[in-house]
Amino acid sequence: MNRNILLGLLCTLSAGVAAQATDRPNVIVFIADDVSWNDYGCYGNAAARTPNIDELARNGIRFDEAYLTASSCSPSRSSIITGRYPHNNGKAAELHLAIDGELPWFPTLLREAGYYTAIVGKHHMKAAPGGSHSNDTPFDLVDSGNVPGNRGGHGKWVQTVKQRPKDKPFFFWFASYDAHRDWDGDKDWNADQYGPKHRPSGVTVPPFLADDQGTRDDLASYYNEVTRFDHYIGEVVQALKEEKQLDNTLIFVLADNGRPFPRAKTRLHDSGMKTALIANWPAGIARGGVATTSLTSVIDLAPTILEVAGVSTTETMQGVSLKPVLDDPSVRVRRYAFSEHNWHDYEAHGRSVRADGFLYIRNNRPYQPWQGPADSVRSVSHQQLLALRNSNKLTEAQADVFLAPRPEEELYQSRKDPYQLNNLANDPAFAETKQRLSNLLDQWVEETGDSVPADISRDSFHRETGDRTVKKEADYRGTTPGENRGATKINAAGPR
Repeated sequence: MNRNILLGLLCTLSAGVAAQATDRPNVIVFIADDVSWNDYGCYGNAAARTPNIDELARNGIRFDEAYLTASSCSPSRSSIITGRYPHNNGKAAELHLAIDGELPWFPTLLREAGYYTAIVGKHHMKAAPGGSHSNDTPFDLVDSGNVPGNRGGHGKWVQTVKQRPKDKPFFFWFASYDAHRDWDGDKDWNADQYGPKHRPSGVTVPPFLADDQGTRDDLASYYNEVTRFDHYIGEVVQALKEEKQLDNTLIFVLADNGRPFPRAKTRLHDSGMKTALIANWPAGIARGGVATTSLTSVIDLAPTILEVAGVSTTETMQGVSLKPVLDDPSVRVRRYAFSEHNWHDYEAHGRSVRADGFLYIRNNRPYQPWQGPADSVRSVSHQQLLALRNSNKLTEAQADVFLAPRPEEELYQSRKDPYQLNNLANDPAFAETKQRLSNLLDQWVEETGDSVPADISRDSFHRETGDRTVKKEADYRGTTPGENRGATKINAAGPR
């Protein structure tokens, strides 16, 4: 009798756990490394082969106004995972540095709520020691994702889906190394899986790059990495179908920053700071196959994921949930999106705000060019521009890569000027708009505790060769933005 009762209770409990795992949605974040927003087919690039991402967009929501908080690998990822602006994350505002240990990461909250969590591929995030969250375990599984013949970080994505615990909902952070230089995708190319390599003659060359064979070859290799990223997303989607989990899985596709080319990665302009963002969730998105112009910041992903999972957000998160947009793509959840440009190989301090179709940029280091990070400077695409410069053959758009001093203020009407080449900051017709956005930026700086340190981090690479010039961190690292104002303890989001 007692044995039968016990078995009955165990069956009931087991059914309850299974129902809980089924009821709560799974979540996957696919994050590319150094891919610009307009290098996917669903965003209008006819040369890029991204059929799987395009399919997710056709059945989901394409965000057309989604912006990063930093166009720099680890600051951007750290910002996404905490739901905070880079300078509010402490030292993590700069490349390769740690998130303040007092700040929680949203995967930790999911794991504590019963989710199985995994990060497979590029990590590039860490917590500083000595804080209340320094020893948290955000992920049950941490794996580089590399396998023989594939160093792109996605070799174990499908395995992770299939070998997960089946009695829990899951959260996966699937982060490829595509498309970070150098191009190992070309070396590991598998035509049976990825199709033919992209032809240099078919790529799209933006006006700020040289349209020559070297640059086209460089872009074709970059496109190959974007296609490889897309291929493994398709494999995961197929695995989800086989596991009967696709309908109940919220998928996001985005990147950490723009392509690793001149006037892209590390820039505050759209070529660096705008991201593709696709949301797909068959059971949770009321109307798929649509595009939304709802302004979005990537710090909004953390509160969104927590809300759909039924987990409370923390007061540290500065973003807003996108759940209303998933329910109705016409809904607006924010009016402003702010971004930062801090040290990434080179001394820098820039800030921007986007609102009403305008981009306003303030440069606090105008005497230096914004040539891009060291890996971009070492590229053939940058060296081709140098050759044109030395021959006095640069167009105005190309010359912007080397411009110094730069304007202290820039203003662009992005929808009419998608490459942001026509600076309206000194146009009297836009004086009121510039002043309004400048005031908003001032308010954001004050409320979030941002600052321009006097001893800001300095160059550690040569600006024209990309060669390392300073090896010891202590010889170039300075005070990070917001550090002197205690920005890690400030949770105010500023204007939203």
